Amino acid sequence: MGKIKLDEIDHQILDMLIDNTRIPFTDIAKKLLISAGTVHVRVKKMEESGIIKGSSLMLDYKKLGYSFIAYVGVYLNNTSQTKFVLERINEIPFVTVAHITTGKFNIFCKIRARSTEHAKEVIFLLDDIEGVYRTETMISLEESINDKKRLMHSIFNDL
Repeated sequence: MGKIKLDEIDHQILDMLIDNTRIPFTDIAKKLLISAGTVHVRVKKMEESGIIKGSSLMLDYKKLGYSFIAYVGVYLNNTSQTKFVLERINEIPFVTVAHITTGKFNIFCKIRARSTEHAKEVIFLLDDIEGVYRTETMISLEESINDKKRLMHSIFNDL
């Protein structure tokens, strides 16, 4: 499947949806001077082509008491255990992201926790998974960049 062609209107629609996934199509239409039906059709087209995959809700984890972030590199005894270990990791709700990686680690995870004590408990859960040789943890002091829009605009310039 080749690249999907998006025009400037599609870019502007996506730009507004990235800012606020709950913005009404009528508001988008007013800002772009097009009909709400046109917005609906274009969004539907982007959903059907797989460019838009659902929408997401952003939470303020600090306000919910989960401000501690750590990254955990997981070393496996054997790479053939990757699928099994990922299935066990998926059972730990405080592991919010996991990647199979090349290089130093077999799997690289992001965890969210209430405190260092809670993070230690989560890391010990990872360590206890059968097939995990050891883990290495890096504590996030601050999330300095988390900007989807910069990448989106760069991709639009390439299209």
